[in-house]
Formats: sequence, structure tokens, C-alpha cells
Amino acid sequence: MRATNPGWTDPECPVARTLDLVGDRWSLLVIRDAMDGARSFTEFQRRTGIARNILTDRLRRLTAHGLVAQRPAPSGRRQEYVLTDAGRDLFPVIVTLRQWGERHAFAPGEPHSVLVDEQGTPVPEISPTGADGTPLDSGTTHVRKLPDQQAVR
Repeated sequence: MRATNPGWTDPECPVARTLDLVGDRWSLLVIRDAMDGARSFTEFQRRTGIARNILTDRLRRLTAHGLVAQRPAPSGRRQEYVLTDAGRDLFPVIVTLRQWGERHAFAPGEPHSVLVDEQGTPVPEISPTGADGTPLDSGTTHVRKLPDQQAVR
């Protein structure tokens, strides 16, 4: 996944690379549902309404990119799909998309689902802050390319 790929949309941009990996609608919905407990092919299909051939392709791609892993289901008769650490790391992305959708994709008063914590309290807004706690936005940040030796994590 981290190797050079001649097919990257913008090889030096983390946003573009991430979208190359998970940027289509179905991949993000599969990841969303895996975070919400879906494990089986049938469960993903039931929750999303995705066609079998498309779901097969997305699960294959998410597995190849290291975001989902296959393992034997507890029954031992089938496989189940679980998020890897890299897949679980997308949780803030899914939360941010959800919160944006709550604000901008519904008419006022239109019913929609809400993400809540274990006590049933809505999850607070995700908002980037600087090291000193100051809120950040596109007007207070900029992109800087790192020299190759600094790009290594």
C-alpha cells in the first residue's frame, strides 16, 4: 500500500492517495458498517443494498489495501471481514463525514441517524486544533511538502 504506485492520482498528496484507496461510495459504506459490527458478506449486502459483484470487488480491494482482513467466522463454515488497524484508523474520517452530513445533507428537521457514545450521548464535533488548543481551519493552515527523509513515519 505504501509502495510507489504509478496509478496514484497525485503521488505526493495524502488526501489523493487516501481517496485512491477508499474514495468511492461503496468502500466507505463497507468501512462504516464494519465499524458498526457488520462482519459477513450477507450483512454488508443487507445493510448497504450493494450488488454482490460490487461488494465482492470492494471487499477484495479493501483487503488488498490492508484495511480489512478475512478470517474464519466463529461457526468455522464461512469467512468474516474485520477491520485492520489501518481500517480502524479511518474512524475519525467516518465521524467527520457523518457530522458534515448531519449539518449539510439534510433539510432542517429531516430525520437522520446520530452517532452516540456508550451512554447514548451524541459524539462531540471533531475539530482540528493546534498544539496550543487553538481551533484550526483552511485559513490558518497550509500544506508543506516534506523532504524525502522526513516523510518516513
